[in-house]
Amino acid sequence: MKNKGEKVIVALSGGVDSSVTCALLLHQGYEVEAVFMKNWTPRSSAEGALICPLGSDEKDARLVASQLGIKLSVVSFEKEYRSQVVEYLFKEYKEGRTPNPDILCNSKIKFKAFLDYALKRGADYVATGHYVRNQKIKKSKNQYQLLKGLDNNKDQSYFLYQIMQEQLKRCLFPIGEYEKPEVRKLAKKFGLATAAKPDSMGICFVGEVAMKEFLQQRIKPKTGEIITIDGKKIGEHEGVWYYTIGQRRGIGVGGGMPYYVMAKDLKHNRLIVARGDSDEALFKKEMIIGEVHWISGVQPKFPLKCRAKIRYRQAEQECIITKQKVVFKEKQRAITPGQFAVFYKGEQILGGAKIIS
Repeated sequence: MKNKGEKVIVALSGGVDSSVTCALLLHQGYEVEAVFMKNWTPRSSAEGALICPLGSDEKDARLVASQLGIKLSVVSFEKEYRSQVVEYLFKEYKEGRTPNPDILCNSKIKFKAFLDYALKRGADYVATGHYVRNQKIKKSKNQYQLLKGLDNNKDQSYFLYQIMQEQLKRCLFPIGEYEKPEVRKLAKKFGLATAAKPDSMGICFVGEVAMKEFLQQRIKPKTGEIITIDGKKIGEHEGVWYYTIGQRRGIGVGGGMPYYVMAKDLKHNRLIVARGDSDEALFKKEMIIGEVHWISGVQPKFPLKCRAKIRYRQAEQECIITKQKVVFKEKQRAITPGQFAVFYKGEQILGGAKIIS
């Protein structure tokens, strides 16, 4: 009970991971409270295209809190979520890029708005059910590093690269030390109602997404040409905003070998496609990135040899960073402007940046 007297407020989503997070912290001697964040309420039928399981999740969160005997508060950060995540999503799509709202959700909502709320409530720490690890650097003055979760299949470090030192020192990630099957076993051991609940899918706080329908409430359809890389028109589309680099399904061009989105000409509303998954036009060895956020707070010396991911489920790729340019050892498929590149050194997440081109 070495942590007795230290207060933790947990972001309890109603899922198994955050439920076990609460139980583990109680077992470790912390004073635990929970917050269920209520951040998305559709205001129109179009917004309803984002299918949110809010009601059932809140019910499950209340049940788990009752089972564990901890206080649960329902708190809305909808104002912050709309202005800092949803508005960002629309802006990026309108400018022809493909955003990743979950990364903004973590940096702006969970580890900013929620953390600020928790500290005002007298918390020493906040905790979430992320599969990552937070480690204090030995022989340093309150300096921390973010490490990948032990479960390689569930590691969520990609989504947390924007976290800062002052946030890390206030964060606990108990399940980062476990693999998912172990978390399920712990949930059963603790008798939690969410032990067999399926994992959530889709956008953070929102759920599964009918994205095209959602975007159309502000970005109206506009017919344009689908052309091949040699300039041949092979079809029409409803607006380049609705497509992403590397996309195959939903392009509307059939017959024979499949076509993939290779580029978007925003100025002329043209969708440029390449034929076949192995078409060289889809592969690039270099990319330009925006300003890099380094979790340590210190910019390293360049050139920096490390590994990178350009999307969540991708295996880490060897690369060299020279300020705002990344050169990969091997060509990468579908480098997508608007997505994020995240950089690794072994188990440590160094930081990341937005992909520009």
